[in-house]
Amino acid sequence: MSAPPLIERERTEDAPITRSSIWHKDGSVVLQADNTQFRVHWGILALNSCFFRELQDLPLAQPNDQPSVEGCPIVELSSDASEDVENLLKALYTPTFLLQKALPFAVVATLIRLRRKYDFRDLLDTAAERLTFENPTILEEFDVLKTDGQGPYRLARILNHPGIFYDMLTLARENNIQSVLPCAYYRAVEHSNHLFDGISREDRTRASLAPIDQRRCARGREALDKFHGEDGYPLDWVYSKTQNDCSKPQCKDVRMHYLRQRTLHLYALSSPPPRLPSLCPSCHKQYLDSWTAGRKKLWEGLPKCFDLPPWAELTNDP
Repeated sequence: MSAPPLIERERTEDAPITRSSIWHKDGSVVLQADNTQFRVHWGILALNSCFFRELQDLPLAQPNDQPSVEGCPIVELSSDASEDVENLLKALYTPTFLLQKALPFAVVATLIRLRRKYDFRDLLDTAAERLTFENPTILEEFDVLKTDGQGPYRLARILNHPGIFYDMLTLARENNIQSVLPCAYYRAVEHSNHLFDGISREDRTRASLAPIDQRRCARGREALDKFHGEDGYPLDWVYSKTQNDCSKPQCKDVRMHYLRQRTLHLYALSSPPPRLPSLCPSCHKQYLDSWTAGRKKLWEGLPKCFDLPPWAELTNDP
């Protein structure tokens, strides 16, 4: 990888340069994003990033006419926001920063994108791990995500916000974290009422999906609907004519209700399954057995629902 030359952006008088709180007096290089400067150490950057290691080694990295601050060359990160660079440097310089149980999604997204851009691979793998924790590849790990009153799932490693499921899906697809996608698409389908309009965030922006993700969600929902009538899936207990021979009126009413409503597919991976107290003991056992076996089969086929390769072929290359 060849490092690009240092670029000095045009500055305007109405946007003065300010110093960040991340300003080490013994630092050897100044990073600048927007109009904010950060004084840090070449050694720290080079130790964790191939990009900065090669940039430091370039013969022309510090030409005589290169702007400097207190003898330190300025590296302008012209396409990065100062908030993103600050989060990156906190991860590099503050060991406890990445040890927090939950981080804001914006921080996780920043670390994943800048890791890919500047090759901070070893240090920031934990950011991608937060994303994979929230969207696991194993059904038993999916079952850990319990409701906590803030939404359908407990976001243990990433702080919740309106539209979080859309944002996680977009982040994973854009950064080629493929193992996240089946679960992320499934969770987005559960919010398909907002599929085309998006969801308002607290900062008045909207979490929305790209057309490619909207299409996959729409096709995925159709695939989940199709599985309703197939043997061995969670709703087999509703559709099976050979097994559901109970003549009790309340059991027939329950089955007919879900045949008409066709809404249980939104909960087809939930555990425990939705409560159906009206069923007789025999039908209730059949329902639970069918649900337990069916959700395992559905999980195995979840990637196919969204036109993705099988679980074993989904790789991560962020």
